[in-house]
Amino acid sequence: MTQPDSFPAVDLSNCAREPIRIPGSIQPHGVLLAFGAADGRLRQVSANLADVFGITPEEALGKPVGQLLENTPLSSQIEDLRQVRAGPPKKFPKLSLPSGKSYQLLAHRSGEVVVVELEECPPAATPSPDIHALLQDSLDRLRAASAEELDAVAAQEVRRITGFDRVLIYRFDEEWNGMVIAEDRNEHLPSYLDLRFPASDIPEQARELYRINRLRLIPDAAYQPVPLVPPLDPETGKALDLSFSVLRSVSPIHLEYMRNMGIPASMSFSVIQGERLWGLISCHNHVPAVVPFGIRTACDLFSQVYAVQIESRERSADAHRRLKLKQCEARLLAAMAGRENYLAALAEQGRDFLALADAQGAAIIADDQLHLVGRTPKEEIVRDLAQWLREQGKEEVFATDRLADLWPQAKDIADSASGVLAVSISSLHPSFVIWFRPEVVQTVKWGGDPRKPVEPEAKTLHPRKSFEMWKEVVHLRSRPWQPSEIDAARDLRQSIVGIVLRQAEELAELSKELERSNKELASFSYSVSHDLRAPFRHIVGYSELLRDMEKEHFSPAGQRYLDIIIESALSAGELVDSLLHFAQMGRATLNRRQVDMNTLLCEVIAGLESETAGRQIVWRIADLPPVEGDAVMLRMVLQNLVSNALKYSRQRHPAVIEIGAEKKEPGMITYFVRDNGIGFDMAYVDKLFGVFQRLHRAEEYEGIGIGLANVRRVAERHGGRAWAEGEPGKGASFYVSLPVTEP
Repeated sequence: MTQPDSFPAVDLSNCAREPIRIPGSIQPHGVLLAFGAADGRLRQVSANLADVFGITPEEALGKPVGQLLENTPLSSQIEDLRQVRAGPPKKFPKLSLPSGKSYQLLAHRSGEVVVVELEECPPAATPSPDIHALLQDSLDRLRAASAEELDAVAAQEVRRITGFDRVLIYRFDEEWNGMVIAEDRNEHLPSYLDLRFPASDIPEQARELYRINRLRLIPDAAYQPVPLVPPLDPETGKALDLSFSVLRSVSPIHLEYMRNMGIPASMSFSVIQGERLWGLISCHNHVPAVVPFGIRTACDLFSQVYAVQIESRERSADAHRRLKLKQCEARLLAAMAGRENYLAALAEQGRDFLALADAQGAAIIADDQLHLVGRTPKEEIVRDLAQWLREQGKEEVFATDRLADLWPQAKDIADSASGVLAVSISSLHPSFVIWFRPEVVQTVKWGGDPRKPVEPEAKTLHPRKSFEMWKEVVHLRSRPWQPSEIDAARDLRQSIVGIVLRQAEELAELSKELERSNKELASFSYSVSHDLRAPFRHIVGYSELLRDMEKEHFSPAGQRYLDIIIESALSAGELVDSLLHFAQMGRATLNRRQVDMNTLLCEVIAGLESETAGRQIVWRIADLPPVEGDAVMLRMVLQNLVSNALKYSRQRHPAVIEIGAEKKEPGMITYFVRDNGIGFDMAYVDKLFGVFQRLHRAEEYEGIGIGLANVRRVAERHGGRAWAEGEPGKGASFYVSLPVTEP
C-alpha cells in the first residue's frame, strides 16, 4: 500500500517512541493517589477517585492525604506510606468499604512523590485456594524437572497457579526476536509453540521496562483509560513516572495487538539473568480476568526461581562445554610444544583442532605458510579472507555466523564458510587461525509475517492482524558461535602468541651466541689464513729452487714428486687466499652508494675476455636497474656468477648466457644469470653455496668451491638472499635478491 505524501511513514518504530512510562492514565480496576513525600499533600489523583472515596479530584487535590484516609483503616499507615522507597510497590493492608468492595493498597516512591494505588480485589473464590501450598508444590516440581523438561514444567505450573488459558515461555535471541520455547494451554487459544516474533513487537524501551519491573497485568484489553488529574504535577510541571505502577495504562497499539491475537487478558512476568532480560512468562486468557495480588506474587516468586534454574542449567552446560574444549586445547598445546614448526603441528591435530571450535573446517595462515584442515574454501580465497580480516581492524577475535552480510565474496563459499571464527596471531602480517562453519538452511516459523509488522491507515498506526504461522527460509547463515568456543579460540591465540614470544626470546639469545661465535670464527679464519700464506710460499719457492739447482741429480720419479709438491703447495696457497678473502668479506664495512649495475656488468664481461676468446657465445643481456650497495662486493657477485656460467657452458655450441632483473617480491629487485650448461641436481642445491663445496670433479672444471659462498655472504650482508635452480643437462639459473631503496 502506498501512503499519501502528506503522511509520514508509519511502522512499529513509533512504539519505541511512545511515552509508555508516563502515559498520564491508569487502568480502571483501581484508583491512584500521588502526594508529596515532604508535605503529604495530594498533587495528582485518578479521575475515578469518587468511586472509592466519594469525593471528586478537584475537592481532594491540595489536601493532606491523611485527611482523605482519616476515616479508613489506613489512617494509621500514613507515616509508613511516606517512608516507602523507589522500586517495586510495597504491600499494605487491604481497604474494605461498606459497599462490600475491598482494595489492595500498594505504594512506591517516584521522585519526590509517593504513589499510592488501590487495586480492586476480585470477589473471593469459593473455596479459596491455598496459594502457599500450591506455590510450594509447583516449586518442588520445577526443581525436580530435568534440564530438558524445565521450560515445559514452568509453563505447566504457572498455568496451574493462575488458571489462564495459555502460558508461554518466551525467550529473546541475540537480536531481541522472541521465540516460544514452551507452552501449556487449553482448547480456548491456539498453539504458538516454536513460533518467533520480531523484535519490533516488544521495542527496546518496553524491554527495559520489563527488566526493571518484572510484572505487568492487563485484566481487560477493552478497558477505557482513566486519566490523571491534573495531567502534570503542579509542583514540577512534569508527567508522573508510572514505571513501577501496577495500574499503569499501556500503549493503545499494544491493546489492539492483544485484541488482534484474541486475548482480552494478559499477564507477564520477566525472567531476568543477572541484569539482562532473558525472556518472559506470558499468560493469556480468552476472557477478561482479574488476578489477585497473592497469585501474582506467587507467580513472580516462581519466575525468579525459574530464572535461577535456567542459569544453573546453562552454567552446567557451559561448564561441560568448556571442560571439553580445555581438554582439546591441552592436547593441542602438547602437540605444539615439542615442534619447531608449531603451526604445522597444530594442523596435524585435525580432530582436536576442529573440535576446539566445533567447526567443520579450519585454516592456519602465517607468512608463507598455509595449512587447511577439513572442509574449507580454496587456498586463494582463504588468503583473500585473511587480508580482509586484517583490514577490518585490530580485534584479536572475530566471529560471525553470517559472513556474507559483511564480506559479499562469501556468498560463493556458503557451503564451507557461512560462519567464521578467527584469531589474529600477528600484528604485522595477515596471520590468522580461522575456523569455518557451513551454511545451515533454516525454516523459521514466525507468528505472522515479520516483514509486515503494521498496517498503516492514514495517520493511525495499527499492528498486524494475522498471527498465523508464516515460514521463512533463511540462507547464508551458519550455527552461531558459542561464548565458550570464542573464549577457547582466544585462549589458543594466547598460547600461540606465548610460543612465538618464547621462540623469539630463544632466537634472540641464539643470535647473540651466533654473532659472538661468528666473530671468533672470522677472527680465527683470518689469523689462520694470514699465518699459512708464508709457509706455503716458502714451500713453493724452495721447491722451485731445489728443482732448478739439483734437477740433474733427480730421477724422473723424483722430478715428478717435486712437481706434485709445488702444484699442491700452489693449490693450498690459493685455498688460503680464498679463505682469507672470504673472512675479510664478513669483516669489511659496506660502502653503500648507488651502483650502476649495467656499467658494472660491462666491466666484468670485459675482464673475462680470456675465457670468452674463440668461443661461440650468445649473450642475452637486459637492462639492469641500479641498486644501493657496495660496488666492490657487487662486482665480485657478478664476476662469480658470469664466470661460472661461462665455465659450466663450455661444452655448449653455442653457449647461451642470459642476464637480467625482475621483481619477484615487494621491496626487492632480483638479478639473475642463466646458462644452458651442464646444470645440477636440485637435491644438492644446498651444497652449492657452502664453503669449498663442489658438485663436479676438479679435473673437469677448475675452481676451489668458494665463489658462490662469497655470493651468498654479499647478498645477506646487503639484506637480501641468493639461491639457484637447475636441472642436469639443461642449465642453471642463479639469483641474487637485493633490497630496493626508493630515490
